[in-house]
Amino acid sequence: MCANFKPLRPELSPILDLFPPTFDYKSEVYPGYNSPILVKHKNHMEWREAIFGLIPKWAEDSKISRHTYNARLETVAEKPSFRQAWRNHQFALVAVESIYEPRYLNNKPERWAIERNDDQPFTVAALYELAQQHDELVRSMTMLTVNADQHSLMKHFHAPEDEKRSIVVIPAHLRMEWLTADQQTAREMLKELGATSSFHPDDFKAYAAPR
Repeated sequence: MCANFKPLRPELSPILDLFPPTFDYKSEVYPGYNSPILVKHKNHMEWREAIFGLIPKWAEDSKISRHTYNARLETVAEKPSFRQAWRNHQFALVAVESIYEPRYLNNKPERWAIERNDDQPFTVAALYELAQQHDELVRSMTMLTVNADQHSLMKHFHAPEDEKRSIVVIPAHLRMEWLTADQQTAREMLKELGATSSFHPDDFKAYAAPR
């Protein structure tokens, strides 16, 4: 599960054929922090600001974002926190340079960075929601995850007894297809791309990155 990532630096936006975001955000994002996301606007992608950790419309406050930063493909359609965003096809992308995961060595967690071998940014499948919070319209998001027990890279992270999970990388040629997908297409894309095809171990590197 991804709870920490390095978002795309604004100056790298031209790599995605986009202008930089017009809002500020931190160089590392944790649940509850603001992050740039990409959503469909007319026939192209645009930046939006979103809290990392999806805040459903029924939530009393934003504290729930500490627990809703990842959504499992297997249960996203049923979980109260995520099902409305899923049913409404509110798909987004998170542009990142690195994601961080804990790797256990000698029973102790150590933060590791995972990024592309060519150091290029990549985009991660996400859901977004809009909710009224104290007379303010708040946008929030969650990253979607799939089982990674058999993934040759991602199976090395998280506690030994825990199920292994992975984000899903959406490659450049499928970004608009993801943003315009319906539920069935989105599910098929996550299953296919999650099976290492877009997050191929040969294309990514991992290394110790202590805080």
